[in-house]
Amino acid sequence: MICRHCMELVSNTFMDLGFAPPSNAYLSEKQLSQPEQYFPLKVKVCTNCWLVQTEDYAQAQDLFSPDYAYFSSTSTTWLEHAKAYVRRMTEDLRLDSASLVIEIASNDGYLLKNFVEAKIPCVGIEPASDTAAASKKLGIPVIEEFFSEALGQKLSEDGSKADLIIGNNVFAHVPDINDFTKGLKLALKPQGTVTLEFPHLMELVAHTQFDTIYHEHFSYLSLYTVSRIFTSFGLRIWHAEKLPTHGGSLRVFGCHENDPRGYTAEYAAIMEEEAQRGLQTLEPYLDFQGRANQIKDNLLSFLLDKKRLGARVVAYGAAAKGNTILNFAGVKVDLLPVVYDAALSKQKKFLPGSHIPIQSPSHLAAENAHYILILPWNLADEVKSQLRGDGLTDTQYVTAIPRLDVI
Repeated sequence: MICRHCMELVSNTFMDLGFAPPSNAYLSEKQLSQPEQYFPLKVKVCTNCWLVQTEDYAQAQDLFSPDYAYFSSTSTTWLEHAKAYVRRMTEDLRLDSASLVIEIASNDGYLLKNFVEAKIPCVGIEPASDTAAASKKLGIPVIEEFFSEALGQKLSEDGSKADLIIGNNVFAHVPDINDFTKGLKLALKPQGTVTLEFPHLMELVAHTQFDTIYHEHFSYLSLYTVSRIFTSFGLRIWHAEKLPTHGGSLRVFGCHENDPRGYTAEYAAIMEEEAQRGLQTLEPYLDFQGRANQIKDNLLSFLLDKKRLGARVVAYGAAAKGNTILNFAGVKVDLLPVVYDAALSKQKKFLPGSHIPIQSPSHLAAENAHYILILPWNLADEVKSQLRGDGLTDTQYVTAIPRLDVI
């Protein structure tokens, strides 16, 4: 295998999750009787640039189909996160009606709608037609393509260079990370700013967040590696911030290499912490598989024990990360009969691989479940608060990562 950034040979395996279907390939009832595609899900680490990356089997166009079911607006926490970001960027960068904001992977308009309300021109880039359609209904112009060097060149030639380019949870999703970065440079104004958010590899390793691994995530990123990638193509990361989202993320701020903005103390501190944790050595990656196996075993033991005792366990949140752990553990409907999710796009469908049915949370109160397994554990507080407000006060809540907890 060749590293998709530095092109060096990659031979060290970080995590092997066996075979799994794409984590967002939710099934209709009719599809349950049809063949289902599975791909190997193995992650390796490059010992030259330290990019952690999946082996290439699935193609991006197969993973992000027109009926791609993830809608960002389902989470109130994420909506608040986006609104606060827009308010801050508008002030810090002095964005106004003469500015242009581009968001790559703009999804259903969850973020750009805030710029529309502020009368700041913006464009979304979103290849999945269902989410793009939802965004257009909010008055947001959308380019329905995957972002690339070619699209960056077209935006540049059309006079559509951006003052701010946003990429939230997309940099890890691109199969050709070099091509994507070249596109960023082409589409960015001379004094423009790029911000990217992505789950932080340092937190993934420290807290055994292996459920963040799925086919749609081609890369698992550290500040060190993202800085190397930017530098390779005439850009530069000058500031970085830790975020609590997705169990621990980074927001990085990039600019052209000749931009006068200096490196911040926060950037230097995160780079130093990554180095101290040994992320540019093999050591932190060597015991990850064993720790993930233990989490899988603990979840299976819990579900089997509750089944023997006659306790009913259901799940909440038909999240991609939930599909990773359920398929890795081989959990089926005999152990987890149903999952509830607020996203209309997922309801009445079935989880890929496990074929667990997805129902509306409106049916949950009548479930009389003893335990609710919260699959998107990073949203556990939000989910618990919401469900207790719906009258589920006697039910116990369970998360499996970073360890099995009854909360």
